[in-house]
Amino acid sequence: MSNASDSPLAVVEAPLAYLLEAPAAKPVFYVNTPIPENPRKGPQLGPRTMSIHDARQLEEKPRLEVEGVELVPAASDFRKAHDFYDPDAVRAHYYPEIEALVARETGAKRVIAFDHNLRSRALAKAKLHEAQLPVVFAHNDYTETSGPQRVRDLVPDEAESLIKNRFAVINVWRPTRAPVEESPLAVLDAQSMGPDDLVSMDLIYVDRIGEIQSLKYNPKHRWLYYARMTPDEAMLLKCFDSSRDGRARFTAHTAFTLPNTPEDATPRESVEVRTMAFF
Repeated sequence: MSNASDSPLAVVEAPLAYLLEAPAAKPVFYVNTPIPENPRKGPQLGPRTMSIHDARQLEEKPRLEVEGVELVPAASDFRKAHDFYDPDAVRAHYYPEIEALVARETGAKRVIAFDHNLRSRALAKAKLHEAQLPVVFAHNDYTETSGPQRVRDLVPDEAESLIKNRFAVINVWRPTRAPVEESPLAVLDAQSMGPDDLVSMDLIYVDRIGEIQSLKYNPKHRWLYYARMTPDEAMLLKCFDSSRDGRARFTAHTAFTLPNTPEDATPRESVEVRTMAFF
């Protein structure tokens, strides 16, 4: 394990996986479903070495409505009595905790937690606890189409009235064990993103088609991360906002390899909960 007295660098350089070029046809991912005989092409990705700033050391701390990301103190009562490896317990007891957190931090009148992922490279390779690998390409989870559609999926009887007012998809990301030393999450400052940088792609499931966004390279991109996040902190990430008043609407993100990660670094384990916030 790395020495706790070692101060994280204010800026690190690391390769991030970008969409190499805008494809002629909409790219696609096939998710746990048979690939057809003539599949559509997936995104063509390639590395770009980028500067990634430790947001803890910035003079101006990132804000959810400006940069699209914010770190908040959030000690979890769930961790004292339950296990993140138990998905039923997470839904029954952790979701309400996260709904209250998002409502408190954003002022939302109503928050619905609707999905979560446990991520760990070690657990995923061992096929334990339904854990998934960290996602290692720059992407955003929702689009102009899939944001409103998710509301229709969640609350079909109320959807049309709800989407007349502002709503947002906000992810809440938290380490579930020791401070993160391996595969931290980098987040793109929403202010640095150009209007054409995000490219929609389909996610083909057995029973539905989703839509996310991949990211084209732009030298103006400003990347952020929070060094050594602990389980008593939570990162709020804006993945969609229906408002067009100038606030952050989309926030690309990706796991990355932190330079000089020690060989005995504690493997990252994290949980992310997706919420829908209504204002």
